[in-house]
Amino acid sequence: MLNDINGYTRTCGLIGNPVEHTLSPVIHNTLSMVLGKNLAYVPFHVETGRLEDAVKGAFALNLLGINVTVPYKSDVIPYLDDIDPLASNIGAVNTLVRTEKGYKGYNTDMPGLYRAMCEDGVKVKGQKVLILGAGGVARAVAMMLLDKGAKEAIILNRTVEKAQSIADEVNHLTGKKRKFAKALSIDAYDTLPEGERYLAIQATSVGMYPDCDAAVIEDPTFYKRVHTGYDLIFNPPKTRFMELVEAQGGEAYNGAKMLLYQGIIAFELWTGCQVEPWLADKVYERMQKAKKTEDGK
Repeated sequence: MLNDINGYTRTCGLIGNPVEHTLSPVIHNTLSMVLGKNLAYVPFHVETGRLEDAVKGAFALNLLGINVTVPYKSDVIPYLDDIDPLASNIGAVNTLVRTEKGYKGYNTDMPGLYRAMCEDGVKVKGQKVLILGAGGVARAVAMMLLDKGAKEAIILNRTVEKAQSIADEVNHLTGKKRKFAKALSIDAYDTLPEGERYLAIQATSVGMYPDCDAAVIEDPTFYKRVHTGYDLIFNPPKTRFMELVEAQGGEAYNGAKMLLYQGIIAFELWTGCQVEPWLADKVYERMQKAKKTEDGK
């Protein structure tokens, strides 16, 4: 339930297309209610071609902050007054923070993923990591892994050129001769060293509702190489990728806590609050209840 709305209420929101099924209002309105913040969070459906109008209008209407979702995470950058270095490197923004002259863009998706992984006990530093996919999300994941001290990232994709482009870009940032990131055809996973086990991050939309029975790689022998699988999809709660990881004895997680923590970090940027673990757990419970209600379960 929202706090009472009055003349002092600050507004935050989400812009994207579509936005109708977002769980973000559950995150932010729960945080505002528990912490006693006079803040309301609502989704805004922004039609194609109206993004610049939306950002300028939000600033004119004194919105405190904005989240940005697909398809606008990169398109929004030209309309910002400033951008955080991490978001600039990733090339995607999902959080706008109000400043005197306009909005400053941040990426809380990858810090949110890292915080979620830490919460789940998944180690990143020193790990050899497989990234499935070579889209914008995979690129961001590779940047995060480099920043957090992973040992190696191998990007598997059907189009090797796309994976190689990401690998080249990430390697350029290292400033070293050692290649941190490598590209590999998704059909060539059997060339990975025998006996090596990896952390695998599933960064494609394959397996997302309603096509829940699909995985990028179906061969069980691939999953024998995976000690931990992290699927960035959160609907369904257990993806085919996760099932395949678990069938070979690995640990598997979905992207629900990434969604939770990217929202929490955005809220912290907007309000200056620090969200304690007990409150994060409370918000996560609310998210699960809201998802079950939406699914009719």
